Amino acid sequence: MPNPPQSAPTIFLPDDKDETLFDRPDSPCIGICSTLFDEVCQGCGRTAAEVSNWVFLSDEEKQAVWDRITNEGKARRFQR
Repeated sequence: MPNPPQSAPTIFLPDDKDETLFDRPDSPCIGICSTLFDEVCQGCGRTAAEVSNWVFLSDEEKQAVWDRITNEGKARRFQR
């Protein structure tokens, strides 16, 4: 007899946390990178240094990048 389906675990988020931190992907990358040696990627809006060092950035540094690229709104990531 097959096992009954199990429900997903409940996740409780602290009230003082910004929900967008949990709702968005870790990286702004959308897989459409500029390949013309631009200083800023046309796909995600990050600089070449931010892209290459993303895994080494702290959560606060990543948040600052997300804030900047969101406010600029120029990257393809934000075009609809």
